[in-house]
Amino acid sequence: MAQIGIYEKALPKDISWAERFRLVKELGFDFIELSIDETDERISRLDWTKEEIRQVREVMFEADTRIQSICLSAHRRFPFGSVNAETREEADEIMRKAIILAHQLGVKIIQIAGYDVYYEKKSVTSREGFIEGLKKGVKLASTYGIILSIEIMDDPFMNSIQKFVQIKQQIHSPYLQVYPDLGNLSAWPENNPANELELGIDCITSIHLKDTYPVTGESAGQFRDVPFGEGCVDFLGMLKSLKRLEYDGTFLIEMWSETSPEFRQEIQQAKAYLYPKLLEAGYDVK
Repeated sequence: MAQIGIYEKALPKDISWAERFRLVKELGFDFIELSIDETDERISRLDWTKEEIRQVREVMFEADTRIQSICLSAHRRFPFGSVNAETREEADEIMRKAIILAHQLGVKIIQIAGYDVYYEKKSVTSREGFIEGLKKGVKLASTYGIILSIEIMDDPFMNSIQKFVQIKQQIHSPYLQVYPDLGNLSAWPENNPANELELGIDCITSIHLKDTYPVTGESAGQFRDVPFGEGCVDFLGMLKSLKRLEYDGTFLIEMWSETSPEFRQEIQQAKAYLYPKLLEAGYDVK
């Protein structure tokens, strides 16, 4: 049976963790992916006390679900490749705290945003900073048995599995893997999505399910809030490729409906679109 989860930002923002976990079960998902994005509010989760972590774990167990992964996108604001030394130090501290939090929550995978820098100019130096910061993170993560999995991004620095492999060749560790986003892989015209999955299959920990509008000569593309079925992703073809490659890891539906009064309907529409394709590709779903 395929394990399918939902992104935290698909669910209402201002609810308790007990309510959030109950929704995960009620909507038929196996797990949730926790968000630590670049906002102060979500970065503050890295400083949860042991009592706060205990409370989250208790309501999670009561709901009979789990936090499978952490989407750590705070490095968009505090990147490893920054020209500013203080920013790089903050990036290292965010990584350290995220690894400790994952360990205390029982989370297996931290999704790393594949940005050398986002708000600064890219350079060879920013790439070197990214690799240096990532190496330190992998070394610490390995001591806790936690996998750092780089997401294929909406950014040229890490927009293909080929580029992940180039980084992987610099850091030899089973605790560094890749987290492809089928939307992001499909949006870039230079990518052959099926070939990309074939190239990375031995390193894939998880798959994001998301639609996108493509990058073209006239458009920068659109990497979020694209209704399923309206974008450029050949979901059936890519899911068939994954099944042929014997991928049996988790799938995560990535949505941003946390402020929508119709979030339930939007999630059900996503499931109604994706689940028949998963079934047709050979994956058992609930």
